Order: sequence, then structure tokens, then C-alpha cells
Amino acid sequence: MKERFCQELEKYISAEHILKQEPMSAHTSFQTGGPAELFVSPTSEKEVQAALSLAKEEEIPFFVMGNGSNLLVSDEGFRGMILQIGKNMQQITVEDTELHVQAGALLSRIAKAALEHGLTGFEFAGGIPGSLGGAVAMNAGAYGGEMKDVLTEVTVLTPEGEICTLRAEEMDLSYRHSCVFDRQYVVLSARIRLQQGDREQIKARMDVLSQARREKQPLEYPSAGSTFKRPEGYFAGKLIQDTGLKGYTVGGAQVSEKHSGFVINRGGAESCEILFLIRQVQKKVQKKFGVFLETEVRLIGFEE
Repeated sequence: MKERFCQELEKYISAEHILKQEPMSAHTSFQTGGPAELFVSPTSEKEVQAALSLAKEEEIPFFVMGNGSNLLVSDEGFRGMILQIGKNMQQITVEDTELHVQAGALLSRIAKAALEHGLTGFEFAGGIPGSLGGAVAMNAGAYGGEMKDVLTEVTVLTPEGEICTLRAEEMDLSYRHSCVFDRQYVVLSARIRLQQGDREQIKARMDVLSQARREKQPLEYPSAGSTFKRPEGYFAGKLIQDTGLKGYTVGGAQVSEKHSGFVINRGGAESCEILFLIRQVQKKVQKKFGVFLETEVRLIGFEE
């Protein structure tokens, strides 16, 4: 990477937040992935704006990530800049029944803040292992709730480098979809509106959902959560199980024996093994049932 680019970047972002050849296995929930040529963790909207503007100006490839919980990075890594909106941008401000949340805040922290203020409506998201930015972009959901149920507005950075705020109804929110990727937006923050509730009831609901996750999901292994989107009229896990793929293994990667909708890192898996397993599952399910399983996991650094 051009040394001049790094020098220019340090005019906007502290050098301690700019890492070179950073292993992505340390930043993804699969715990796999080679090095990012440059790994940048901005601390403000202005720093995000400056870093991406400079990358475009210098024609440096870039990718914006959140908590890395829905990401598979190739074993060769990523040539360019990975910009993580994460722990340096996770402020949560509560005003009456509204929360203003920076994109790097974990959903678990948001749920905890809601509980502390006696606000209900976000219990569904407490166990989703991701950050707000990714949850907005994917319209994350679980146990009958989705982000679209609680969002009121979202502040984004546009491809033209402008920061603007959109109403929730402008976000084209549907099952595991928003306009974020379509329009190449970067989520910076969002407002969430909840309702006053009873703390004990909110806590009880969160405990029930947490217990359900522990019983049904392979939380003891690195994974990206549900690997596939739910195909209309079906359940991905059941299709995979009925294809005879429960426990199907490639190297250190495996279709979970606990929940067939999860691909897990049993230990020592490489990204290429995880991807090969995913492709085999897609191929075999489509052959048996004529249904293509679309992944929720995003791929970076792989050759097309």
C-alpha cells in the first residue's frame, strides 16, 4: 500500500488506530481470515468520512465492517483498507423512550441499556452477536422481532461522502434486507424507539430467549450465527438436515450437529474450508429440493 496514503490517513486518525497486516482472525466470529493490509478503527463520523474519502481519492480498495459476526475473510486476507466501526464508536444515549446509538455498539449492550431504563421492545436482539450498524444493514431479527420494528431514523455516509439522516421508512427494510448495501451507504448511527415496560418482565423475557439460544444453538463454537437466510416457505436448517448434512464436515468446518442452520469452526478451520462447505450445502440442498440457500454471511478477499 502506498506509504503516502498511510501518512495522509494519520492526519485524520491517530496512528494507534491504524494497524498494518492485522490478522482478521482476531476480528471475526469465525476466528479465521488472513491479514488486512490496513485495519483502521475510527472514533467519530468525521474520521469515517475522512478515511473513506481519502481511500476513494487514492483508489485504495476498502471494506467497512462492524463486529465481524457475519463475515468470512479469505485466508489470503484483504489487499486494501478494512475500516471497522466498532468499539471506538459505541456510544448509547437514552432520552425518554428513545435511544440514540452509534453504529459500533453491540446489540447486547443496547438491550442492557434498554433494560436498565425499563424500556421494552428490544429483547429480541439481546443475544444477536453483532453491532448496530450491521443489524441495520441486514435488518437483523430473531424470535419474532426485527430492527425495522424499532428503528425511527438512520444516519448514513453516502458514496458521495455526505452524511445524511433517513427515516426508517426510507430504508427499504424487509426480511434480512435494507437499502444500505444497494446504495453503498455506511451506517453511522440510528435512533431506536421503544416503550416503557416493567424491568422484571423485560429481564424475564431476555432470560427466556437467552436460555432458548443456549439450548438450540452451538454457542460454544465460533460461527457467524445463522449461515443462511430463511427461504420463503421453508426453514434452512430443516432443508439441510433433511438433505442428510447434519454434522457434514470439511476440515475444521462443520454443519452443526446441534442446529443444521449453523456452520461452525470445530477447531483450526480455514476460511477456504468454511466456504467450500457452504457451497457444498447450497449445491446438495438445491439438487434435492430445488431451493437455493442464500447466505447471510458476507465474503471478502475471495476471488470471484
